[in-house]
Amino acid sequence: MNKKQMMKQIIGLSLLAGLFLPIVANADSYTVKSGDTLSAIAKERNTTVDAIAKKNKISNVNLISVGQVLEIEDANTTQKTTEQAPASKTDTTQATTTVSASDGLSAEDAAAKEWIAQKESSGSYTAQNGQYYGRYQLTITYLNGDLSPANQEKVANQYVVNRYGSWSAAKNFWLANGWY
Repeated sequence: MNKKQMMKQIIGLSLLAGLFLPIVANADSYTVKSGDTLSAIAKERNTTVDAIAKKNKISNVNLISVGQVLEIEDANTTQKTTEQAPASKTDTTQATTTVSASDGLSAEDAAAKEWIAQKESSGSYTAQNGQYYGRYQLTITYLNGDLSPANQEKVANQYVVNRYGSWSAAKNFWLANGWY
């Protein structure tokens, strides 16, 4: 089966799923847009990737489709509370990070970037592994001591562009070597 046929099947299945999920949904729902990742959706809706994957029976958390409707448990209540309350510094950072994480990237590069983040740190901006820190497991010196999510995104993008040219190329390198 070639790539074009596979994409047609995925789109067809996504559209079919989109017809049935809203009918049976008793939770908040979200329609996937171009460039979305489960990690970004989970952050935006104050839930976890695992919770969304379990609720929607998603076996590969790195594969969602544009137009796919996701059920998100109890997210609506949490989101309304956050919107009504004065924004804290953490809320502002998370909103900014969600927007900038895939800003300006193709859908393929955004997916590769999210894939790498999940492999390196399970998507956590505070993950630590020896000298490596954050979502993309860069050295603290490489981050110039600024561990903010916005700086991690900026530095990771610079690192990948300078070393690999694109996030997709970085993912291919990771697959061949177990690191990027």
